[in-house]
Amino acid sequence: MERFNLESIRKFLIAIIPVLFVWLWSTGFIGAKFGLPYSEPFTFLLLRMLLTLMILGCIILFTRAEWPSSLSAAGHLAISGSLVHAAYLGGVFSAIDAGMAAGLSAVIVGLQPIMTTIFVKVFTGASFTRRQYSGLILGFVGIFCVVLGDRLLQNEDLTSGISLKTLAFSLLALFGISFGTFYQKKFCSKAPLLSGAFMQYVGAVSVFAVGAISFETMQIEFSMQFIFALSWLIFGLSISAILLLLFMIKNGEVERVASLFYLVAPVTTVEAYLLFDERFGPITWLGIAFSVLGVYLFLSTPRGNRAFPA
Repeated sequence: MERFNLESIRKFLIAIIPVLFVWLWSTGFIGAKFGLPYSEPFTFLLLRMLLTLMILGCIILFTRAEWPSSLSAAGHLAISGSLVHAAYLGGVFSAIDAGMAAGLSAVIVGLQPIMTTIFVKVFTGASFTRRQYSGLILGFVGIFCVVLGDRLLQNEDLTSGISLKTLAFSLLALFGISFGTFYQKKFCSKAPLLSGAFMQYVGAVSVFAVGAISFETMQIEFSMQFIFALSWLIFGLSISAILLLLFMIKNGEVERVASLFYLVAPVTTVEAYLLFDERFGPITWLGIAFSVLGVYLFLSTPRGNRAFPA
């Protein structure tokens, strides 16, 4: 009986990991909205990563967690961090800071599950069912409806904030999170979770340091709102959410994990409504339904291996 209960608890915890991850990841956009008015993007991200490294380093020392087995493994982790953290976060924050509407940036980055699937197919020769492709397409349609549906209905200007600079930053973010997810599964799946995340942040810090020193004043206004946003982004995102993401990539099929990102924009939309009273219309609700259905279609398709094997 005790063994059965422990196994049931284990399966339940594994089942809720994707749900918890989507919620945590979605709050990153909320945290950015709270914190960016008080700091430039690369400076904000550099401080966030340095503090994360200090906290994660203390956890590693306290738990005596193992380190990557070789310099080569550590190098792969640093490259993965430069993609998943530096390119993605730096691209999104810089695009918004340069004037692109957050919604338009989200539409571009919302292509991530499709881009990751393309990388998997090109580099591994994997094949996907029609149902899975339908789920990917339906998920993207949902993202489009969530972010732009009501703006189209109300004939609002959709080109506001679009320039070669903002578009380049958004495409950099899309490439970083898409290829980074594939790279993580391909070269870093055997890395220890804690020290693996630490080495990823080392790679990201080097990129953010160059960006902050080269292009920003590095001035920060330490208001209570900024400190709250920074603290949440460190503990909720940089530690908790990233460890969950690495766990899912390590134990699941990378394209299935990527499809979970379709749910981030809808969840963020609901959070923005609750926290900032950002109201949305029926097309947005329809988009949320499309995104949820798209993820269900993709994840429920048998592939011979479960996404999170028992």
